[in-house]
Amino acid sequence: MASDITSLFKASVKTVRTRNKGLVGGKEAGNSSILSHARNKTEFATRARDVANNISKLKDFLLQHRKDYINAASHLISDTSGMTDAERDQIDTDAQQFMRTCSETIRMFKEEVLKQTVSAQVRSHREAVFELLQDYLKAVCKLYSEQRAVRVKRVVEKKRISRLQPNQPALANSLHPPATSTPAKPTQDPGSPDLELTNQEGEEEEFSPEEVQMFEQENKRLFNEMNCLVDEVRQIEGKVVEITKLQEIFTDKVLQQEADIDRIADTVVATTENIKEGNEDIREAIKNNAGFRVWILFFLVMCSFSLLFLDWYS
Repeated sequence: MASDITSLFKASVKTVRTRNKGLVGGKEAGNSSILSHARNKTEFATRARDVANNISKLKDFLLQHRKDYINAASHLISDTSGMTDAERDQIDTDAQQFMRTCSETIRMFKEEVLKQTVSAQVRSHREAVFELLQDYLKAVCKLYSEQRAVRVKRVVEKKRISRLQPNQPALANSLHPPATSTPAKPTQDPGSPDLELTNQEGEEEEFSPEEVQMFEQENKRLFNEMNCLVDEVRQIEGKVVEITKLQEIFTDKVLQQEADIDRIADTVVATTENIKEGNEDIREAIKNNAGFRVWILFFLVMCSFSLLFLDWYS
């Protein structure tokens, strides 16, 4: 049969709390916690968190202005919150500088920390933290690269549209030619009232075969130009996507080279230490060999003197 031991548990908790109060010198140890407080954060944890917070600020900034940044046609609509091209260029400059600064900060921080003498477990933990920071920075760099690729693509589309705009009035004129292009076929005297009344009423006349052929040629030319522009835009889009992929690969390779350089630097430091230890061992061996030779020489000299003494004595 189960028994209720709640009162016993509460008494045990009260005893532990009283003992903790006595251990801390009478200070308040906590109203609801019987465990000791967490240890203070180390300098490494504080600096790593600062770096992660800086990268998060860049990510939040890019996501906050993503809509205005990639909207290259914001000036064509009545949007007071639109972003100008100068502001987009400034965002590109600041973001690239900030990413380079973060990468350099992580590299210097890693070099400084790995020089410290710590246990293998702590070193493994710190290396994992650095790897997480670098992966986080890579993700933010990829986000920026994608936004920049979308912006470049829309800028290309905007330029294509701007190139087509001057041709639109010509197309309109070709579809609606002015009255002066229509040859007049007066049947009456130019000064007669009947002819003036006919001109005021805007009587429509048919186009001649030469004019129809000219309009068809103009339409074909405009159609071919538009097809050429579409092909150029598609080629540029493919190049932009390829450039974005190359930029991502370049970013990964740069970060990988930084890791390789750090590893080579550590190897060089370890090799230098090994060379120093080897030189010390060689010096010690030379000293030991010199002492051994001195003792052999001393033994031979004593043997010679002993033989001379025995010969003299006999």
